[in-house]
Amino acid sequence: MPRAPALPPEERRLALIEATLPLLREHGRAVTTRQIAEAAGVAEGTIFRVFASKDDLIDAAVANAFEPGTFADAVRGIDPDLPLRDRMLELTRVMQERFVASFGLIRSLGLRKPPHRDDSASHREWRRQVAAATTAVIAPDSDQLRVAPEELVRVLRLLTFAGSHSEVTDGELMTPEEIVDTLLHGLLRKVG
Repeated sequence: MPRAPALPPEERRLALIEATLPLLREHGRAVTTRQIAEAAGVAEGTIFRVFASKDDLIDAAVANAFEPGTFADAVRGIDPDLPLRDRMLELTRVMQERFVASFGLIRSLGLRKPPHRDDSASHREWRRQVAAATTAVIAPDSDQLRVAPEELVRVLRLLTFAGSHSEVTDGELMTPEEIVDTLLHGLLRKVG
């Protein structure tokens, strides 16, 4: 197998974290440094040039998985010219992808909840940015809504969270279409 090119320590660190995350979802903390090295295309010893131990790498990967990361950027990337339902479908897909990945990692690591959430000023700022970005997806059509865009996003987030959790859904996750259509049209037949 070809080896990965030489990288500065911080880039190597990130590459190892990215290679570790899928393995954590599959193997939990039982993942080996050999598996990580193979996935990253590096020699096993390379891991210990940027991490003091396997546990340090795993902890960094877990922290990275629960970081806000590019979520707000993905939301901002939703085409504002799409019709409301299509924008909501894209927003739901982005949310659901994050929830499903988080739930899988929590389960594979044997955690009961996500690692400690940071209540720092930077985390509060990120939450503000996410709220603004998600609301901006809906806001152009606020005149069509019975509630404020912020409330629609809140309910969409709650329904997506519940509909994306295999234990809540008895193993049958809701599709983004089911989630959005339930929110936009409800479950009653049209009468009259």
